[in-house]
Amino acid sequence: MRIVGLTGGISSGKSTVSNLFKAHSIPVVDADLVARDALKKGTAGWKKVVKAFGDDILQPDGEVDRPKLGRNVFSDPEKRQLLNRLLAPHISSGIFKEIVKLWLKGHKVIVLDIPLLFEAKMDKWTKPNIVVWVDSETQLKRLVARDRITEDEAHNKINAQMSLDSKRSRADIVIDNTGSLEDLNEQFQNVLRVVARPLTWSEFMLSRQGVFSAIAFVVLGVLMAKRVYKCDGL
Repeated sequence: MRIVGLTGGISSGKSTVSNLFKAHSIPVVDADLVARDALKKGTAGWKKVVKAFGDDILQPDGEVDRPKLGRNVFSDPEKRQLLNRLLAPHISSGIFKEIVKLWLKGHKVIVLDIPLLFEAKMDKWTKPNIVVWVDSETQLKRLVARDRITEDEAHNKINAQMSLDSKRSRADIVIDNTGSLEDLNEQFQNVLRVVARPLTWSEFMLSRQGVFSAIAFVVLGVLMAKRVYKCDGL
């Protein structure tokens, strides 16, 4: 099984690349969606976050007001680190469950879409690791336009993450998304050829098909050994 890492920065276009993988029938585990589930009302993650940040972050229905919580932590590194520590175990277990589900369905290649891929050190489990990169000026302009916020607010959100240049230096594959959508699609086709190439032997042995083949091989070996033993006994 090949587990591909996909990351980037806010307004870098990572979600667009993630959707391109889905459009080409490669399943994607979205860490943001897993994080949302980890914060649903009544969950263990929800209880921890409410205890740490207070009832002020809740909506009238009891669900977490995500924009409010985001504003609370983006401008305060300590609060942001606390939130990450509280939710990390629940997000990790949620991602693992999604991987198992896809493994059981027989998928040989999956993509993990994780904003904090390097920060959470999850890149050691993924290969290749893809970074969707844009220059800082483009990133700022896109974020201001997308969220309709001031440049100061945009800077706070961008600075809350590892810089895209740092992520690019750790990537196996870099997708430069400073150009047009056509440029992005052209780069994606090259990436797709790498991601969808035949599995290596070690990757195949981690797939469901590989595990079942190994089990069948062991069972066949045992049966053959028993048959030889009976023949020798005669």
